Amino acid sequence: MSAALNRRQFVAASSAAFAVPWGTTAGIAAETGGLRIASFRFDVTPPMGHSLCGGWIEPAVGVDDPLEAIGYVLLGAGKPIVVCVVDWTGLANSAHIRWRQALADAAGTTPGRVAVQCVHQHNAPFACMDAEKIVLEQRDLPHIIELDFFQRCLDAGREAITAALEKTVPVTHVAHGEARVERVASNRRLIGLDGTVISQRGSSSRKPEHHRYPEGLIDPMLKTVAFYNGDEKLVASHYYACHPMSYYGDGMVSSDFCGLARRRRQEEEPDCTHLYFNGCGGNIGAGKYNNGSREARVELTDRIHDGIVGSEAGLRPQPIESLTWVTEDILPPLDPRFDEEQLMEGIRDPNNPVRARNRPAYTVAFLRRVKAGIPITLSSLHVNDISLLHLPAESFLEYQLRAQAVAPDRFVACAAYGDGGPWYIPVKEAYPQGGYAVSVAWCSPEMDPLMSGGIRTLLSKV
Repeated sequence: MSAALNRRQFVAASSAAFAVPWGTTAGIAAETGGLRIASFRFDVTPPMGHSLCGGWIEPAVGVDDPLEAIGYVLLGAGKPIVVCVVDWTGLANSAHIRWRQALADAAGTTPGRVAVQCVHQHNAPFACMDAEKIVLEQRDLPHIIELDFFQRCLDAGREAITAALEKTVPVTHVAHGEARVERVASNRRLIGLDGTVISQRGSSSRKPEHHRYPEGLIDPMLKTVAFYNGDEKLVASHYYACHPMSYYGDGMVSSDFCGLARRRRQEEEPDCTHLYFNGCGGNIGAGKYNNGSREARVELTDRIHDGIVGSEAGLRPQPIESLTWVTEDILPPLDPRFDEEQLMEGIRDPNNPVRARNRPAYTVAFLRRVKAGIPITLSSLHVNDISLLHLPAESFLEYQLRAQAVAPDRFVACAAYGDGGPWYIPVKEAYPQGGYAVSVAWCSPEMDPLMSGGIRTLLSKV
């Protein structure tokens, strides 16, 4: 992989991707005198025997550390705004919509003012109610998500928000900071002389060549945005783009190294609610620096924690002078490679392995969703010169860098892994390069200008 194009050069060059306006937007600018905030958290650890990562790895046999959903509600800016992050592999299609609806109901707002993102750990549930219905019809496949457990999580979310709203506090200031993370992220896609992917470096690797190659295109900065009441830090949200897995597939439920780093910071600052968001890490992993050992998980946890602490060192609270919530709906274009009936034939075939049957159920679910005209919602919270973007699925890093390029005077932090329906969202030029991510991208290459235009719209409505 060429190291000739560094991050700064890429950001400068990629702003051209936003040359045309797209779509419409809805936002509310807040009067900032009476803002209040309520933070919440609730357990989302699956029961023993529950499927992990869609049912094609070892199901839950134990818990290394619990999974959480953590978030906050902002009040005083029109209808309440809810931002939540979940220690799950993903929430796709109607599962994501149901989460947003449940949290909206509890907060007294609308789903359009709720963002729910996942961290994307793999020893965790990957919820798609529509795919679950498909596999249940086969009668011989493992669950994707158990319906009673899913409902318990929604109930817990409603209860957590209801309780939090009884303890709101004023929010008067906001701050941002960033710090470089050393020896974690590397680009997963190694490109050969013919311009195609020759190897997927992945989240971990024991291959010497994977460790020898340069990091490639990454965003090395961990960003933090914090809300304050005066000089009291109330909520700190941390953003970094990298697949968050050190090792998985052993059935031991874990929030992995990013969740563990967040939890350590929470223990150090118990009076501040800490959240961790995975950025546009669809083509980013820890494979250059991670051999998949238990020792590597500890090292990666330390490095993310150091990034969090370093990022917070730059926080300089400023009075909140403006606050805007913006949304943009897009209807993804389907990739014609995927034919619903052919996929269903493979799902119905009992001779196929579980991975080759459960995984296509996600594809069929997304095809049906798009054909029904159900869009994906992008959203952004703009506070002073800060923009927090909430994007879908496994978006490629380039979208994050383009967002920074189109708003160079703003502090832009991206949270991907929202609605996981599309699975991977590569940039257009990645499709002819091939590789794993392209093979499991349910959208056509025309998703790139649609996504890029949606991001541009969010950032233009400040």
